[in-house]
Amino acid sequence: MKHPRTVDDVMTHAVISVRLDAPVQEIVRTLRRWGVNAVPVLSPEGRVVGVVSEADMLAKVPGDTEDGAHAVTARALMSAPPVTVPRGTTIAGAARLMGRGHLKRLPVVDEDGCPVGVVSRGDLLKVYLRSDAELAEDVRHELLAHLIPEGNALLTVRVLDGAVTLTGSLPKSVPEDLALQLARAVPGVVDAAAHFTTAV
Repeated sequence: MKHPRTVDDVMTHAVISVRLDAPVQEIVRTLRRWGVNAVPVLSPEGRVVGVVSEADMLAKVPGDTEDGAHAVTARALMSAPPVTVPRGTTIAGAARLMGRGHLKRLPVVDEDGCPVGVVSRGDLLKVYLRSDAELAEDVRHELLAHLIPEGNALLTVRVLDGAVTLTGSLPKSVPEDLALQLARAVPGVVDAAAHFTTAV
């Protein structure tokens, strides 16, 4: 089973967006209809050129006259340049970007800058809902594929609540730290420890 490694594996593929010339009323309706607090703004060519959020609207929409609000469009409200991620971005990389920018959602774009999905904090956390059995299988696969391709090791992988314990033996050429690093890199693993005997 392929385990999720990139935002492409966990993102929502439906992209809710607005045009550059979308007026305030349309933006508000879009946010309310889909239950989101921000949407990407697309150029006429379909590229993500900005993001407009509820906070942007509260800060920039004039509140004195209805006509003034009607004249404001996404172009004037959006934050630009937008913070986006390519679809091949790792889950860990997207999480770091969200954390640094205090962001809740990120548009995912293709090589032309056009949206292919949206990834949220909740999407990134889905990897921690995977079963211990799935994690054990993936850790075992990673270790055998990258460190012990000949299978000349007596290795046992146990997982409890996302924490991995490796026991058995490794080839002399394989450092224990490298095995632990590979195990911790599997999405959904929260920690890893090893109790190896003499290497084979």
